[in-house]
Amino acid sequence: MIQFRRSHTTVNPKTLDTTALVVTGPYKLTRNPMYVGMTGLLVAHALTRRSWLALVPAGLFAVTMNQIQIPAEEAVLQQRFGASFERYRGNVPRWLGKLQNVRY
Repeated sequence: MIQFRRSHTTVNPKTLDTTALVVTGPYKLTRNPMYVGMTGLLVAHALTRRSWLALVPAGLFAVTMNQIQIPAEEAVLQQRFGASFERYRGNVPRWLGKLQNVRY
């Protein structure tokens, strides 16, 4: 949220308030740090409970985000930011990827 405020834009890419493509901070590591964090919390909950069954919500959440929510958001970002978003998408993984090329 801090990165979006600093860029004077909104977290909801589907509104007319989307004025900037945020690519700094955690967005250098993943295009969806909020969803990675939420998935991580669900996995942590399952581990804390020591329950394989408790991993089901984490899996369902990740699949839903990956198949429905993220593609819809990325379509809007592609339309709004064109080549800039295309470059960003080509360099930063949707979830998490190799971190050796990240500069801090």
